Amino acid sequence: MTATATPTTVATHSAGGTLTGTGTLVRFILRRERVRLPVWLAALTLTTVATAQSFQDLYGDDADRAKAAETMSSPAGLAMTGPAHYLDDYTLGAMMSHQMLGFMAIMVGLMSVLTLVRHTRTEEETGRAELVRANVVGRHAHLVAALAVVVAANVVLALLIAAGLGGLGKAGIPWSGALLYGAAHAAVGLVFAAAAAVTVQVTEHSRGASGLALAVVGVAYFLRAAGDVGENGLSWLSPIGWAQRTWAFMENRWWPLLLALALAAVLVWVAFWLSVRRDVGAGLRQPRPGPATASNALANPLGFALRLHRGLMFGFGVAMLLLGVMYGSILGEAEDMLAGIEVFQDMIAEIGGASVAESFASMVMVIMAIIASVYVVMAALRPRAEESAGRAEPVLATALSRVRWLGSHLVVVLIGSVVMLLAAGLGIGLSGASSTGEGAMVGNLVGAALAYLPALWVTAGVVVVLVGLAPRAAALAWIVPLYAFLVGYLGQILQFPNWMNNLSPFGHIPQLPVDDLDIVPLLVLTALAAALAVGGLLAFREREVNVS
Repeated sequence: MTATATPTTVATHSAGGTLTGTGTLVRFILRRERVRLPVWLAALTLTTVATAQSFQDLYGDDADRAKAAETMSSPAGLAMTGPAHYLDDYTLGAMMSHQMLGFMAIMVGLMSVLTLVRHTRTEEETGRAELVRANVVGRHAHLVAALAVVVAANVVLALLIAAGLGGLGKAGIPWSGALLYGAAHAAVGLVFAAAAAVTVQVTEHSRGASGLALAVVGVAYFLRAAGDVGENGLSWLSPIGWAQRTWAFMENRWWPLLLALALAAVLVWVAFWLSVRRDVGAGLRQPRPGPATASNALANPLGFALRLHRGLMFGFGVAMLLLGVMYGSILGEAEDMLAGIEVFQDMIAEIGGASVAESFASMVMVIMAIIASVYVVMAALRPRAEESAGRAEPVLATALSRVRWLGSHLVVVLIGSVVMLLAAGLGIGLSGASSTGEGAMVGNLVGAALAYLPALWVTAGVVVVLVGLAPRAAALAWIVPLYAFLVGYLGQILQFPNWMNNLSPFGHIPQLPVDDLDIVPLLVLTALAAALAVGGLLAFREREVNVS
């Protein structure tokens, strides 16, 4: 552990209060989040505004929106979007609330959970919280400071989204609805942040705390989807369902957000109540005692790396499978959904192919591959997290070489990328075959998914290079999936120039099953990934460990 603390580092407030030092910790957190949070806020705001503009371009008149409402009324459409009440008056604003609010709630939840856990449980896990609390800092200061920053981030996001949508001046998106739409995002974010405040008390590991909180996000989305499809009231058990039932841009009801604020307040109270019943660095749930001796697999660097990555790999793999099933369930309705939408018709004509379902599947496959790249970045950054936490140095003090240690993590990441794409391909293939009645679609879509492996390997190579050459800047690897999403998804809708797509590794993958398989770009990308990986491994071998 290389961190040091002095009595003047944290606060000079009088001792005794449980919140002493909160203001200083808030400033510390804002200093550390000076890049990450603005990127989150900018990405979420720009995605919202760009989507509203694209909806205006795609569905310019009442007839187009009525056709879209008809296709979205199917069970699969409602499960992916929101309640059917929005379809009664499908204005541009109603379309935003129906199709985007549920998806954006997941992203806001992700931002809130990761930020809260990073500045609470991660601080305890790395030992920094204990050093800070050795000064004049109250017991609850860390949690209150983290909550204050997350609350502020959600409020700023709400204002940015409201200003962005209201400033468009589009018919169907008045300022009153835009303010409620933005507030709905903030309310959902506060609930999931409060849920994370509870989970960080339960487990002593940041991965476990994040996993439990994100599972809450997943359950909330599932309850929302099941309730909207069955109209059985389950949506009222989900904060995402509450946000959607504000009927923003329709009836503009504010009171469902009070349910979210009340639940957030209760969860925060529970978090504080639990926090005084555990020691710093410990969790309420005691870890299971391990066996007396390690298995042969754990004695091997590859087996040990696989053990560290298995939770993330399993969770993300299940998510990719479910995502594929959801997209595959609407392939049979793709032709009706896209009929009359000029932009999508142009995109499908550019792709080519024998059927609209196959063309639509190839478009969707790009999105799923980009989501899989999020797993790749998270998993490939794990060695850096091990190093920053001080766990890598004792391991590397043994006979294990640096190249073999980092290489074992890289091998697991490469295996995981295969698992992600295979799960996505099987999900969309099996569901799509059931939806369209074409059994051959299973093999075709699995192959289409696996074609993106070289792009994922290049993404992993970029992370390894950053970890080896510039570990402090390793987080810049998130630019790869973010840029790929901008040009791969929004770029297709907003007609970005082709050269922008060529800057992304995903832009060079043939869009199977409608394109012919071109092996040359796949081989080039694979060679590039290998060169990046080798360069990163060699750079890691030469630099110091525990560079902070």
